[in-house]
Amino acid sequence: MRALRFAAAALALVVMGMAAFAPAAATADPLLAYGARIAGDDARTRIVIDMDREPAFTIHYLDNPVRIVVDLPATAFGFPAGDLKPTGLFKDIRYGTMDADSARIVLTAKKPVKLVVAKVQADESGKGQRLVLDAEMLPAGQFADLVKKQSWTSEDTAKDVGPVEPTQKADPNTFLVAVDAGHGGIDAGATGTDGVTQEKDITLAFAKIFADKLNAQPGIKAFLTRDKDQYLSLSERVTIARQNHASLFISLHADTLKQKDIRGATVYTISDKASDRLAGEVADRENNSDQVAGAEAQAQPAAVTDILMDLTRRETQAFSISLAQDVLSSFNGQISMINNPHRHAGFQVLTAPDVPSILLELGFLSNKDDEKLLLNEDWRQKVADRLTEAVKQYRVSIVANGG
Repeated sequence: MRALRFAAAALALVVMGMAAFAPAAATADPLLAYGARIAGDDARTRIVIDMDREPAFTIHYLDNPVRIVVDLPATAFGFPAGDLKPTGLFKDIRYGTMDADSARIVLTAKKPVKLVVAKVQADESGKGQRLVLDAEMLPAGQFADLVKKQSWTSEDTAKDVGPVEPTQKADPNTFLVAVDAGHGGIDAGATGTDGVTQEKDITLAFAKIFADKLNAQPGIKAFLTRDKDQYLSLSERVTIARQNHASLFISLHADTLKQKDIRGATVYTISDKASDRLAGEVADRENNSDQVAGAEAQAQPAAVTDILMDLTRRETQAFSISLAQDVLSSFNGQISMINNPHRHAGFQVLTAPDVPSILLELGFLSNKDDEKLLLNEDWRQKVADRLTEAVKQYRVSIVANGG
């Protein structure tokens, strides 16, 4: 019977086709959806719908194409269609009446997706209610299981909403490090002085060496945000680290500068204001990676401050600075660094509010001497060793301080 119900529900969506939902006779007192907004990017997107009173709702998922189905009681949609213009994770959004007693919202996604939050809460005035839907990207295998195992009964959809299951299986006591090879795919990053060396290849080769060394340490596990030549948006990188509850996030780069004589490693942490002009220029260039790949920059999900407290951000930033200092101490006298090697700026890839994060410029491809080192296997091994020691020292200090 459940399979029949699933098939019937899927068929109902197919029958809708490309047309708007058909009108139906109004119930005596339908809900009123009088406002809506959407914000986010290709990793996380939030939808908020203002309603005159609390709605009952159910959530279901369909594949081919990937869709989230939100079923509501009879509802009058009184907001302009442009207020729910598809953006972020969603490429098409439709809503309307199903029959005299029900309405439906269908969110067609660009990739496998899951609602991590679906709740109703009072608005600021206390007179109205808001339906809040937070969606996150989801591994394809997890989405297939979600579609297969979900229940289509109206009483049992809570299990279809919740956090994305980590792809990295680790003991709770394991120190998990997300190693992020910058750029990839259509976004090649910087190019060396020879016109051949590409940053995306340098960062991936080093990331693999570094992750292997971390995985050889007891109590530490590392994983790569990308393990091949593929494009990941900045938000996707951050989200992968957060979904897997990483203890650290280390993004690896090898940029170019107009000043060809500048060389050496640099460690960056996040800040609202750049520490200097060079840091600001590097951050601007890295933050433009999504535009280079043709991705549109999107606003952060609405009301994000309700979820991510400022206290957590400040604590995370302090841990990030501590990690940066450990890296500099480990590199000192062993690895060449630029003047004032700890700098800070508004790097989007370092915005995880609950994962201490640094961006490490291994060197600059605009400098011939640095480029030679970046291509040298012995040098890569040495830097990976020093960076591994820094992570070990950071972990020891965190444990010692009760973290």
